[in-house]
Amino acid sequence: MPDAMAVEITNFLNESDQCQQRPLHVEILNYLPGENVYAATAIRCVAGFPGRHRIETAHLVETSGRMPLTISCIDADEHVNRVPARVKEMAAHLRIVREKLVLEQGNLD
Repeated sequence: MPDAMAVEITNFLNESDQCQQRPLHVEILNYLPGENVYAATAIRCVAGFPGRHRIETAHLVETSGRMPLTISCIDADEHVNRVPARVKEMAAHLRIVREKLVLEQGNLD
């Protein structure tokens, strides 16, 4: 069976980003099923820096609310092609990456 083709959209944000006074990452994750996106994951990073700013690191006791987050969604192009435009409406400042992928294992069914 040939490998399946897919598209991954990755959004780079931080945990303090909001949309309509709600956490942006939650709003994005709530939006994606409506586009019939197969899978999405929000990942809270342990360290990083947003756009040439100073490095933020997570501490066990306290976090600043500025830690980087990434949200990645993977599906066929027809399901994710509207995602970047809608995410830009939610937060125009985000960095969004779109990559074509080959699924080496699994499928999008």
